[in-house]
Amino acid sequence: MSEESRRRAGEAWAFRTRVEREAARRFARLAVAIEEFDADSSVPALLRRAAEDERRHAALCADLSAVYGHPVAASAEDAAIAPGSLGPRAAVLYEVVASCCITETESVATLTTLLAEQVEPRVERVLREIAKDEVLHGRIGWAHLAREASISDVSFLSPWIPAMLAGTAGEGLFTAADADLESRELLRHGVLPHSLKRSIFVGTLEGVVFPGLEKFGISPRPARQWARGARPRSPDLARLTSEE
Repeated sequence: MSEESRRRAGEAWAFRTRVEREAARRFARLAVAIEEFDADSSVPALLRRAAEDERRHAALCADLSAVYGHPVAASAEDAAIAPGSLGPRAAVLYEVVASCCITETESVATLTTLLAEQVEPRVERVLREIAKDEVLHGRIGWAHLAREASISDVSFLSPWIPAMLAGTAGEGLFTAADADLESRELLRHGVLPHSLKRSIFVGTLEGVVFPGLEKFGISPRPARQWARGARPRSPDLARLTSEE
């Protein structure tokens, strides 16, 4: 393994550690919030279990990060990500859709792709441990969305989907990457080459996220417009916007 690939792998697992820790805190907070307005929902209990899962995932990711020479400080933030203009119940729905229906669904696609590759045994063990839980975490989001859609119009989320996607994608997903970020060597260590990561992101939106949202009357049109405005243009974005 080259030193550059080792560094990239360490950074990637350190980033995942922080994401898992943040998710643990967010899920625990959302569980409390949902109970306040929907005491009969089964979602809070599922979110508490998911929070425990994420804490366990964070420990696994931190161990791998250290193996690759990039130890992670024990810290995490839990900043509310919903727009301030939304009411409390709508804000919770925003966070659940962003965190579960989009982020966790994308995570499952990423993990599935990685597990189809020849990865290092210790990396494979961690990927499999995380993957079996992330599927359930995604379903929590769709379950909460279905429950909310059964009692009110959730189409208000449509113009907010681009912000959710931007938060999941992060900066630079649709820009060209350095050659070292495209190295296939990274796959053995649980890291997607940049262009493959972008392709999976777009494919999951097309195949899972957008169809799922449309079932509840949430139009993907603003999200496609967001994709069209991304710069520079890429073949993957052309695929996404051509569906409109």
